[in-house]
Amino acid sequence: MTEAAEKILPRIEIDPKRCKGCSICVDFCPTNVLEMKGALATVVKLEACTRCDLCDLRCPDFAIRVFD
Repeated sequence: MTEAAEKILPRIEIDPKRCKGCSICVDFCPTNVLEMKGALATVVKLEACTRCDLCDLRCPDFAIRVFD
């Protein structure tokens, strides 16, 4: 198997009730996994996630969580 085939993708949850659209998570993501769609952060490149948790740690409203 190739390394890409063995990679297990994380799960990223964004709570739309908590997200106020500040884009802090998008700005801190080093691999551009997240993007703003209107006033809500959304996952656009899950395969690029390195599980650094910067989005989770920086969100002032606890709207985003990264799971293994």
